[in-house]
Amino acid sequence: MAPAQRCPLCRQTFFCGRGHVYSRKHRRQLQAALDRLLPQVEAARKAVRSAQVERYVPEHERRCWCLCCGCEVRTHLSHGSLTVLHGGLLEHLASPEHKKATNRFWWENKAEFQMKEKFLISPQEYAQFKKSMVKGLDSYEEKEDEVIKEMAAHIREVEHSRQEVVRSILESQAVPDPEEGSSAPGSWKGTTSQITSTSQWPLYLDLPPAPELDWMETGQPLTFIGHQDTPGLGNIHSGATPPWMAQDEEHSSGNQQIGPSYEEFLKEKEKQKLKKLPPDRVGANFDHSSSTSAGWLPSFGRVWNNGRRWQSRHQFKTEAATRNKQQSKK
Repeated sequence: MAPAQRCPLCRQTFFCGRGHVYSRKHRRQLQAALDRLLPQVEAARKAVRSAQVERYVPEHERRCWCLCCGCEVRTHLSHGSLTVLHGGLLEHLASPEHKKATNRFWWENKAEFQMKEKFLISPQEYAQFKKSMVKGLDSYEEKEDEVIKEMAAHIREVEHSRQEVVRSILESQAVPDPEEGSSAPGSWKGTTSQITSTSQWPLYLDLPPAPELDWMETGQPLTFIGHQDTPGLGNIHSGATPPWMAQDEEHSSGNQQIGPSYEEFLKEKEKQKLKKLPPDRVGANFDHSSSTSAGWLPSFGRVWNNGRRWQSRHQFKTEAATRNKQQSKK
């Protein structure tokens, strides 16, 4: 009897020696395993002439199972923030270790010889892939430069539009409004000259003194509306009590409590606890504030006595018979 051997494709132990690789089940499992790997190899072979370079994303960390080597291989080749699609698989297929493992796998499983070349990459093809990878890197850098230039142009355009808006607002504020009166510094200068010229008028007119306008010479278009102090009250800048902290006249005399008292709060809290209990429970409608006498306990059932239930039942029957006799004698 042949020694036991383990087939990784069929995942079973067989005792028929080398004849297992010719069985129908083994041939079917072998073909299915090669069909699963072949699409990935064909996609990597297409990247030999035109390598694609993209920005790195976590999805580029995918791995595929190499049937010949019996190990996982990185599908893409990543370095820093760039990823070369199918670069890792092509590098593995072109390695001499993969070629040796493929020859051994084909010999042990007696696979079709014509399919072996589909799972191998020659050194010439890998050199061609390196050249296309350099071209792909150059084209990727050119695209990135174009994107950066477009972003810079967009930023400059937004900044220019923002400056135009600010300039238009400043110009609109500098134009005097004939209805509200001019607030520009030049108009104040003209007003000052007119006020100073009134000093030549007769003294019996008793005109008010000219206001101090030095604070308006800063160039800001402000309008002076006069002092707004309320006599006798003051404001928060002069140390007076703010109006929202002053007590009302109607509540200043008495000490009125705001809100419910602590006892009312406890009663409401107890009601909220009772609402969570089932409404049909025993004693739900019992009035705890009612006065009860000392004989409120029931006079039957003997629930407060010691002993068995049948004793309470017989005792109850005896008392009932005695009570009936007394009522009949009366």
